[in-house]
Amino acid sequence: MNENKKLIELFNESKYRSIKWEKYFSIYEKLFNDYKNKGITFVEIGILDGGSLEIWKKYFGDSSRIIGIDNNPECKKFQNENYEIFIGSQSDPGFWKKFYNEVGNVDIVLDDGGHTNDQQIISLINSIKNINDGGLHIVEDVHSSYQKHYGNPYKYSFINFSKKTIDDINSTFPSLKKFDYNLNQFVYSVEFFESIVAFKVNKNLCYENRLLENKGHKSNNTDTTLDVGFINFRKRFKYLYKYRIFQKIERFFIKLFYRYKSKKLKKFFK
Repeated sequence: MNENKKLIELFNESKYRSIKWEKYFSIYEKLFNDYKNKGITFVEIGILDGGSLEIWKKYFGDSSRIIGIDNNPECKKFQNENYEIFIGSQSDPGFWKKFYNEVGNVDIVLDDGGHTNDQQIISLINSIKNINDGGLHIVEDVHSSYQKHYGNPYKYSFINFSKKTIDDINSTFPSLKKFDYNLNQFVYSVEFFESIVAFKVNKNLCYENRLLENKGHKSNNTDTTLDVGFINFRKRFKYLYKYRIFQKIERFFIKLFYRYKSKKLKKFFK
């Protein structure tokens, strides 16, 4: 029975050629195991010899809908009753609009396409809003963001865009800066592996955070979040804090103080 087989077993048994890096299989098992036999819609960008489509169908089960995307028209020959094939460029927003209008929402997108910055970023931006809550957008072979062959390392590489998504998610916190092309409307978590980035989608978890306080006994201990020196200063000159200008001055010096202390951490960023 296929449902009891590991992905690596299905990979080795496939009659069609497929290429994957060895470490990917344990990552796939971690990310995909809960979706088996759930009737999901799975999209893989990049078909090549069609081997992985067969593997995914066996792994996710007969009730799954498997869709392959490639820019090579010859890949259309792999279409059969088990998987659908769409031909188009993953760096073309027009293709994605047409694709999702026809297919509808999906559960998992696996990008194993051309690996260039524009292909990976445009695919992510155009797909993420069309992934069901609880779904995933996974980009593999992101080592291309470090390779000269793909014009990298570069400020606008896919891996740097992925790092920016950390800022996007944290910007959900009240009063923090918001960013253009903010994915935090859809992505609540990002997981990084060697050569793979997994974006976890759930719009219900992307709301603005709020502070909760229970009704437990309050001990009246001093909050020592700030440096002790600042706390003592506040106690001594607390009468000044009724003036807003003084509060602004204090915030300015606190920022300078902690930036000065943070300079000592520079060695950890090399």
